[in-house]
Amino acid sequence: MFSSKNLTPQQLSAVTATVIALPVSIGIYFFTLNWWVALLSLAVIFPGSYGIIYFMLQQFINRKIKLIYKLIYQTKASKREEFYYKNILPQKSIEEVREDAQEWAEQKKTEIEVLQQNEAYRKEFLQNLSHELKTPIFAIQGYVHTLLDGALDNPGVNKKFLASTSRNIDRLVNLVDDLDEISKLESGEQLLYKENFIIQDLIKDVFESLAIKSDEKQMRMQIKKGCELPLTVHADKEKIRQVLINLIDNAIKYGKQNGVIEGSVYKIEGRKILIEISDDGLGIHEEHLGRIFERFYRTDAARSRKVGGSGLGLSICKHIIEAHDQTIHVRSTIDVGTTFGFTLDKRKDQ
Repeated sequence: MFSSKNLTPQQLSAVTATVIALPVSIGIYFFTLNWWVALLSLAVIFPGSYGIIYFMLQQFINRKIKLIYKLIYQTKASKREEFYYKNILPQKSIEEVREDAQEWAEQKKTEIEVLQQNEAYRKEFLQNLSHELKTPIFAIQGYVHTLLDGALDNPGVNKKFLASTSRNIDRLVNLVDDLDEISKLESGEQLLYKENFIIQDLIKDVFESLAIKSDEKQMRMQIKKGCELPLTVHADKEKIRQVLINLIDNAIKYGKQNGVIEGSVYKIEGRKILIEISDDGLGIHEEHLGRIFERFYRTDAARSRKVGGSGLGLSICKHIIEAHDQTIHVRSTIDVGTTFGFTLDKRKDQ
C-alpha cells in the first residue's frame, strides 16, 4: 500500500511534480485539442517542476539538518565544520541524519543518568563527610566545655577527658590526611616511585607492624602455603605498603576471634602478579560488594565507627592501585570470609 510517510525527497518531489504537471497538461489539451502540445507541455512541466521542488525541498531540509547538528554539537562552527556543513552534510540521507540524532540522544541520556548518579553520590558523600567531621568535633567540644566548666581542676577526670580529646583530634587529623591523599591521587599530584621488591617480604613486614593488634584478638597472620616462593614486583613500595596496611588492618578489625589472615601471591598471565589478603571472618553481604571502595561507604555504620577508621581506607587502596594502572577486587561469602586482591607488574629488568 502506498504511504506518504516513508517517501524520500526525490519521491516526494516526483509525486508533487506529477500532481502539478498532469492537470496543467490536461487543461492545455482541452484548450488546444492537440495531444502533441499536451504531451510536450507534460514533458516540459514535469521535469521543471520536479527540479524546482526538489531544489527547494533540499534547501529546506539542509537548513533544518544544519540546525539539528548545531544543536547536537552546541559549538560555534570552525572553518572545517563550515566546509562539512556545506559540502559533506548535504550528501547525508535523512535516515543517516536520523541515526546520528538518535545516537546523540542516547549519548545525552547516558550522560544525564551518569550526572544523576554522580549527584546522588555527591549528596551521600557530603552527608557522610559531615557526619564523620561532626562526630569528633562534637566530642572535642563536649570534653573542652566540661573541662572549662570546672572539670579541669578535678584530677580524677581531667586527664581522661584530655586523652579522649586527643584521640578525637587524631581522628580528625587522620580524616583530613586521608582526604588530602585521595585528592592528590585523583589529581595525579601524587607521584609514584617504582622499584623492584619481593612482595612476600613486604607482606611479612606489614604482618609484623600489626602484630600487636592481631594478638589482641589471638589471630594468626601468615603467607599461604604454596605461595612462599619469592616473587618480585615493580611498584611504589611505600604506596603498596599503605594498601597492605589498610587491607590487613581491616581483616583484623572485622575478622573473628582466633581467626586466620593469609597473604597469597600468584603469577598470572602476562607480566602480572596477583596479591590477595584473605580472612575467615563474618564476610560481606553481596549487595555491598559493588560499593565497598566508595568513600565513607560502610556495610555496617555502627560497627564500623566503633572499631574506628576514617572510612576512606579502601577508597585510598583503589586509587593507589589504579594509579599503578592495575585493578583491585573483592569477593566475600557470609560466615566464610573475605578476600581482597590486586595486581601489580612483575619485576622490571634494569
